[in-house]
Amino acid sequence: MSHTGTESLTEPYYSALRRGELIVQHCKACNRTIMYPRHVCPFCQEADLSWIPASGTGTLHSFAVQRVGPPSGFEDDVPFAVGVVKLDDDVQLLGRLWPDEDGDWGRYACDARVVFHGATGLEIERRPVAWFRLAG
Repeated sequence: MSHTGTESLTEPYYSALRRGELIVQHCKACNRTIMYPRHVCPFCQEADLSWIPASGTGTLHSFAVQRVGPPSGFEDDVPFAVGVVKLDDDVQLLGRLWPDEDGDWGRYACDARVVFHGATGLEIERRPVAWFRLAG
């Protein structure tokens, strides 16, 4: 199977998610972490990039619960929640949020601590995205 530049660039990230791992890019030249994947470092413009395990912990900056009117292709997923997470690794990303014990997202709040909690099986194959749950 041939990959376009974008697919080959992101494949390590998606492969890690499928294994239940969260990784980020790392610039060996300036020692900065990068998210989302790039061909060159956005800070120093060097191309000496690798992948490293992410801490998996961070702060939920914002989130939204989609209950009605989902985007095309997400009709079977409602309700679902997405959030912007700033990892302790100094990068931020958009991820899905696991419901809390009552099946909703009522305990989530901005500035709450969250931890990576990858999906498995059919869910991660269907939508390979980073999933987070409340920490603690």
